[in-house]
Amino acid sequence: MLNFRRGRQREEPEINLVPMIDVFLVILIFLATSTTYSRFAQLEINLPQAAAEATPERPRQIDVAVDASGRYQVNRQSVTWTSPAQLADALRRAAGETADPVIVISADAAATHQSVVHVMEAARIAGYGRITFTTQGAPAR
Repeated sequence: MLNFRRGRQREEPEINLVPMIDVFLVILIFLATSTTYSRFAQLEINLPQAAAEATPERPRQIDVAVDASGRYQVNRQSVTWTSPAQLADALRRAAGETADPVIVISADAAATHQSVVHVMEAARIAGYGRITFTTQGAPAR
């Protein structure tokens, strides 16, 4: 038998990493450019329901009620709305000597958003910055 490999040394196999890294970079770029990110088509809002007990009435509080037809009551006295300034005067009269009363807005669920904004604007004109809203507790199941 003839041995042709007698004088040659055996070559060590080598793995070239550069082509493999190139392939991984191409795959990474492809995935980054083809991935779609989820976007909200519309704004979903779930309003919370209050489950706390009723707070005791505060002495420095003015109750403002707004019904579904847009009529206002300040401390159970009907107020005819013509402008936010006129409603601000009613809030000042209800506050009397109180320096910084809490305005508690109780709006009907069917009341317009604008009618509640009128009360908030009147409180701003009157110089009252402490405003809160009442909620109805969730029905027991």
